Amino acid sequence: MFVKSLLLSLALCVDSLSVSIAISFKTQMTIQRGMLLALIFSLFQGGFPLLGICIGSACQQYIEAVDHWIAFILLAFVGGRMVWESLKTNMDNKQNRFNRASIGLIVVLAIATSIDAFVIGIGIGLEQTMVENLFTVAIIAVTTFIVSFLGVCMGRKHIFIPEKWSGIFAGSVLIGLGIHTLIEHLLL
Repeated sequence: MFVKSLLLSLALCVDSLSVSIAISFKTQMTIQRGMLLALIFSLFQGGFPLLGICIGSACQQYIEAVDHWIAFILLAFVGGRMVWESLKTNMDNKQNRFNRASIGLIVVLAIATSIDAFVIGIGIGLEQTMVENLFTVAIIAVTTFIVSFLGVCMGRKHIFIPEKWSGIFAGSVLIGLGIHTLIEHLLL
């Protein structure tokens, strides 16, 4: 369960890493502002799947017979979209959007990078108990904080990870988790 939650959280926070690197590279990001960015990103990245989990858990009794298919489709869709966008997006285009690291901009970016987490939350809300869900959300939030702050430090030192490859990796992990969920339910 820990490994699955960690892989999920790493896949979900790739966008946060890319944005953290880009925004700290393009602005004069202080360490304190970088910690605030990481905190805001982690709150949204943990809160959005929690919202999705609540919806998924509420619907579970109505769709229990096909919940594994829904989880598979959601994970595969989000993962496939991440791979697709990574193949067609250029990091240089994204960097030009950041001029100032205001709190408003950080919140908008946190929301934008957390939409996928909401959708994934619906899927895991169908599959896990509430205790497992809360554990997964905590892992997502902590991992996002660490990875986002790491991105800030990398951006300050002008170190980039090619977004194309990180997106392909993240999408592939989500697709793999979806396939794992489907196979697990079909074999049991």
